[in-house]
Amino acid sequence: MFLASTPLLADSAPISKQQAISKAQQQSPGRVLSVKLKGSVYQVKTLSPGGDVRVITIDANTGKVLGR
Repeated sequence: MFLASTPLLADSAPISKQQAISKAQQQSPGRVLSVKLKGSVYQVKTLSPGGDVRVITIDANTGKVLGR
């Protein structure tokens, strides 16, 4: 019998909105103002305790922070 060995992807499901928020707050602590899924990235807008507004971009497939 022939068995094909196909590697399994550990976490191939896209990350949730809540996971994106958590990643963004690790990069820029503060209040979340909005979260938008645009294509394959989340854009999380935060307000820092000092009053700075930041947009953190998170890859929706991997959870990697792409920019802030």
